Amino acid sequence: MTKYIGPRIRIIRRLGLLPGLARKEPKNRITTPGQHGKLPVLKSKRSSLSDDYRERLFEKQKLRFNYGITEKQLVSYYKQAKREVGSTGNLLLQFLEARLDCVLYRLGFAPTIPSARQIINHGHILVNKKLINIPSFLCQPGDKITVKEKASSKKLVENNFSLQQEKRTLIERRMKRVNLKKSPFHSLLPSHLEVNSENLLMGKVVSPVKRKDVLVRINELKVVEYYSR
Repeated sequence: MTKYIGPRIRIIRRLGLLPGLARKEPKNRITTPGQHGKLPVLKSKRSSLSDDYRERLFEKQKLRFNYGITEKQLVSYYKQAKREVGSTGNLLLQFLEARLDCVLYRLGFAPTIPSARQIINHGHILVNKKLINIPSFLCQPGDKITVKEKASSKKLVENNFSLQQEKRTLIERRMKRVNLKKSPFHSLLPSHLEVNSENLLMGKVVSPVKRKDVLVRINELKVVEYYSR
């Protein structure tokens, strides 16, 4: 199964908000596909098992579309997480968040994960001073992500990062105003990443992602159940 390149809003209306897929949101409050949204639900003779399978499938699809990966890649990450010691669901999310395209997006160097993938494919990003053009590259704690010493590369990332910094500054001011320590906004820098204050275009992976810092609303246990059936 290839990566999805169709309309993104249609996917968001079906599965819910996917921050990594697109910045856009549906203009109206209809959250299901179709002009008028979901039709009234009629009683069905189907068993509860089919409804449970539908829920598992939707949770799995959320991961696929949010991180922009194929079914084969997701199965590979699941098998890798299953071999490790610990919660399979949390480990699966850690692998997905450790992808270079996702790290680039979470740092604010790209507005979405598809945009970050394009930046990486075009050779604008260095990891530990080595050119990496593979979006699925898994970053490890201690890895430093920098922008290639090229005017076009820096200008591209600087524009994205400046817009993200404006959002972060605005959110932080509002949080101080209402004395709020935690924020549900995905624009803020997560705790497992750092940005060098001197060189704003250099990010660092500090640790594996924490469950609370994962943006997409997902029940990872349903995904594990889907693949362990």
